[in-house]
Amino acid sequence: MTSDKLPDHCETMAEVRAGVDQVDRELVALLVRRFGYMDAAARIKTDRGAVRDEARKAEVLDNVAREAIAAGLDPERLRAVWDELVEQSIAYEAARWDAIRS
Repeated sequence: MTSDKLPDHCETMAEVRAGVDQVDRELVALLVRRFGYMDAAARIKTDRGAVRDEARKAEVLDNVAREAIAAGLDPERLRAVWDELVEQSIAYEAARWDAIRS
């Protein structure tokens, strides 16, 4: 079941769940694209030590916090979600870097 209803228009839990499931599918598609950029980074970076870039991680988290505030969401909640996303991205990129060069 797919949902075209916005959250404010949902009247049943089935509609809410369909909407959440649709958003999850969209998020997975976006994450596939995001991890594609990790593939590109692993291919481009010549030094494995460059895979972890704490300054860039801080920049990403700050960007997300600003976007959260602008959208009226709790920036610390989204920062926590993105912290895990970035850590998983780093781990993925490191594994891809190793695989490319082995």
